[in-house]
Amino acid sequence: MTVVASAPGKIVLSGEYAVLDGEPAVSMAIDRRAVVTLDDSPAGECRLLTPGFSGRDKYRIIDAVCGGSRPAKNIVMDTRAFAEGGKKIGIGSSAALTVALVASLNASDEVLGEALLAHRALQGGAGSGVDVATAVQGGLIEFEMSSQSVKSLYWPSGLSMRVIWTGVSSSTEAKLEKLAASATHRSRSALLLAAARMAEAWRSGDAGRILADYIPYIGVLRQFSVDHDLGIFDAGHDPLTDAAMLSDLVYKPAGAGGGDIGVLFGPDEAGLDAFIAGNDNLVHGVLQCALDPVGVRVLQQ
Repeated sequence: MTVVASAPGKIVLSGEYAVLDGEPAVSMAIDRRAVVTLDDSPAGECRLLTPGFSGRDKYRIIDAVCGGSRPAKNIVMDTRAFAEGGKKIGIGSSAALTVALVASLNASDEVLGEALLAHRALQGGAGSGVDVATAVQGGLIEFEMSSQSVKSLYWPSGLSMRVIWTGVSSSTEAKLEKLAASATHRSRSALLLAAARMAEAWRSGDAGRILADYIPYIGVLRQFSVDHDLGIFDAGHDPLTDAAMLSDLVYKPAGAGGGDIGVLFGPDEAGLDAFIAGNDNLVHGVLQCALDPVGVRVLQQ
């Protein structure tokens, strides 16, 4: 029997870092999906193919999910959708792969708890799990770490978005390690309040309120980044943030901890396209993706 499971990538829209301290994060699934295919292995061995996967030991995710006991399966873990121009994009490939692998092994899409534990083991205990929750649930969600609460939200009418790719990679794990080792500043508490307000704005479904509340939120996130030396607005995000404000738009980094993508928000599509065309010296590329309403899915053949 062949089992195929897929799970979407993610973009964190608000609550980065604050989610680690108990505040809600808002995240959206995007239609770039990791696909895991399982077949029985006649040789009784675990054999793995990883199209699109590069970097660290390719068996780490299997070991995290299976506790070091590798299944006698032929496994294909495909993350080609998580690359652009030959480079990996920071949109949650490891979380999506973890979710899809757990789902394929269990032949079930009811995998949130198990996938959270596996991905946490993969990250050495770091991270909030918002990327895993997004891959499981799909759509637009609000996630709270301590209770593992996942609430579905609706995309607001009158809110348009583009995903900007800087082309410069960034390590969320490295930023989390730096935060854990640094002294805590007042801006960390300020970020908690700002994240709670942003979650309320997203819950309201009011596009105008969301755009307005992002302005102070971004200011607090910038100060938090400076105080804790995290470089969240590095990799080209800083000038794009300023340019967007001058155009009455909103731009912010959108990784779980800052990374190589950002989101540009505005009230209409035309305004976003005009901004991108007028700032081509700052915009490395626009990532072609859309909100994916479908979370993890399993197909048995």
